[in-house]
Amino acid sequence: MIPVMEQWRDQGIVLSARPHGESCAIVSLLTENYGRHKGYVRGGQSSRLRASLEPGSVVSAAWTSRVSDNMGAYVLEQESHSAAGMLHDPLRLGALLSACALCEVALPERETHSGLYHGMRALMDTLQGEVWGAAYVIWEIALLRELGFALNLSRCAGQGDPETLIYVSPKSGHAVSEAAGAPYKEKLLILPGFLRPQRLEVTDEDILAGLRMNSHFLENWVFAQHTRGIPDERLRFEERFAKTVAVIDQKELVHG
Repeated sequence: MIPVMEQWRDQGIVLSARPHGESCAIVSLLTENYGRHKGYVRGGQSSRLRASLEPGSVVSAAWTSRVSDNMGAYVLEQESHSAAGMLHDPLRLGALLSACALCEVALPERETHSGLYHGMRALMDTLQGEVWGAAYVIWEIALLRELGFALNLSRCAGQGDPETLIYVSPKSGHAVSEAAGAPYKEKLLILPGFLRPQRLEVTDEDILAGLRMNSHFLENWVFAQHTRGIPDERLRFEERFAKTVAVIDQKELVHG
């Protein structure tokens, strides 16, 4: 009797690929219908396949396994390679690698997150545009919500004026108005201007404030009990962005 194979086909985004044996690789995808899912790729270390297994590559995936609980094997066909257009821009590439690493570490395996998959596809498109920094901050907020840690940035935690929201409570994730937060402002997080009710113009300083705000909640909510903590890719991205802002500020000071 021929055994029945478990199998499916789906679209996926490569989150990570690590060598296995002499020529193969274990690849983790964020798929549209099957969540974060790993599989064994034969010849995954070959020059023919290596480029298609870079984080951020969009692939068509066929997965098979003798038993549904096993890792199984992938046959992948590359559809697009987002990182290829960002090699000249370390910041945008860093944002892409950060997003892939966060999904790889934070998402439970084989738990469907189709909304996050489509959000990731949208983010990769937006990373090619001018407002990519703000889009990345907003994507992380959506990731927090998808994981069950929703921020409330539309109302004041202290019943203050919702039109003057400028802080975020580090404990509750609720926005705080200027007046309500004044006595505690040293302990509060900064709410980026582009997330305030007035939807102020996006600045690099506000993007950095958004990264620092999200970093706090990633560390204390998502990764508090995680053995690895916030992925290194995310830490490096924020550090590099902070250095870029500092350099820009210094140049403006010199030429001002």
